[in-house]
Amino acid sequence: MRGFMREHIYPNEQRFMRECEEMRVKPGSEWTQPSIVVELMQVSKRLGLWNLWLPNDTAAIAGYKGAGLTNVQYAKLCEIMGTANHMEFAAQCCNCASPDTGNMETLARFANAEQKDKWLRPLLSGEIKSCFAMTEPNPIHGSSDATNISIDIKRDGSRYIINGKKWWITGAGAKECKIMILMGKTDASASPFTQQSMILVPMESPGITIVRPMMTIGDVEAPKGHMEIHFENVVVPIENILAGEGRGFEIAQGRLGPGRLHHACRLLGTAERALSTMCKRADSRIMFGKPLKDYDTIMQDIAKSRTDIDQARMLTQYAAHLLDTVGSKHARKELSMMKAVIPKMTQTICDRAMQMHGAMGLSQDTFLYTGFVWSRWLRFADGPDEVHWRTVARLEMKEQHSNELFRIPYYSHTSSDIHRKNPPSKL
Repeated sequence: MRGFMREHIYPNEQRFMRECEEMRVKPGSEWTQPSIVVELMQVSKRLGLWNLWLPNDTAAIAGYKGAGLTNVQYAKLCEIMGTANHMEFAAQCCNCASPDTGNMETLARFANAEQKDKWLRPLLSGEIKSCFAMTEPNPIHGSSDATNISIDIKRDGSRYIINGKKWWITGAGAKECKIMILMGKTDASASPFTQQSMILVPMESPGITIVRPMMTIGDVEAPKGHMEIHFENVVVPIENILAGEGRGFEIAQGRLGPGRLHHACRLLGTAERALSTMCKRADSRIMFGKPLKDYDTIMQDIAKSRTDIDQARMLTQYAAHLLDTVGSKHARKELSMMKAVIPKMTQTICDRAMQMHGAMGLSQDTFLYTGFVWSRWLRFADGPDEVHWRTVARLEMKEQHSNELFRIPYYSHTSSDIHRKNPPSKL
């Protein structure tokens, strides 16, 4: 992977950014895959760097020969891919980018044989792309609480009819996007966690309207994009339901755990590159007659950044280990800690590096602005920070009740004992 990055990714970073920019100003082409990505997809296939994300057990379920990697092993490769100037440039070239990886794993684990043959195989080969429709523009209830998801999936004989709205649907803008996994409500009378289901919706279905791309800090992020989509009487056959009605939450938990790991690992690579640019700048830039590295504040920023990255990496490796050994359900606390810590950490390191570069750090002459924007955006993707911290706190409180230390009294003596030894008048 390091060789692939040195020989094919880093030398083509400017071409990738240039092609993306050229397509944005050319009407009708902004949502097409850059030609350099298409070229390097063939290179990564030839080098055996294709679909590296596919876990061993999932590969077996899908009837596909994967790379044979554990989550711990893939995490290291994901970090290397994340050192590209655009966090997902290398990942796209290796078919390891979101939301396709999460969607493919979902199909591998929960789709039936016919669904896999129709949608999973072309996704694994890179012929098509996909999107995952979960978040909704509800003015009152936030989608961070998935029980609020209200788009209507109504059974009508041998078909389902879908009505409602979704937004921030990543990947829906790409012209290669052919299939959507949509989470919606099939039974409002069921218990809160069995009201939701997931269903496969072909993007060419009548009644789907892509209203607009959502701008992420001023950028539509073509050719991938995050779309607002309206559904008006969209009809799909009943065989498109994933794993059966009422299993939406179960599928979501299985999908989001590994996806959070992949995002976090790529951001570690982004943070590493930001630190590297920081050190180069400190070495070469002269301010008030001496190099930046001679200023204590600069060196402290470098030291803090190194420490921040290493701490975050240890947390990530532990979460990956738990995914391999006990599964995402039993690694919820560690995955949430990791997901809340790493985007904020990367954002902070990119900010330090930007400050060290002056106005240049805000420009297209460094990768820092893309790293900053991606890390800021990822503080919302797959759940905002606040939801993850809430999960960590709730699980910690639950675990503490079985902890011996939790049962130790607050003080070794009661207040009355203290007063007997030290009467209040003498305190």
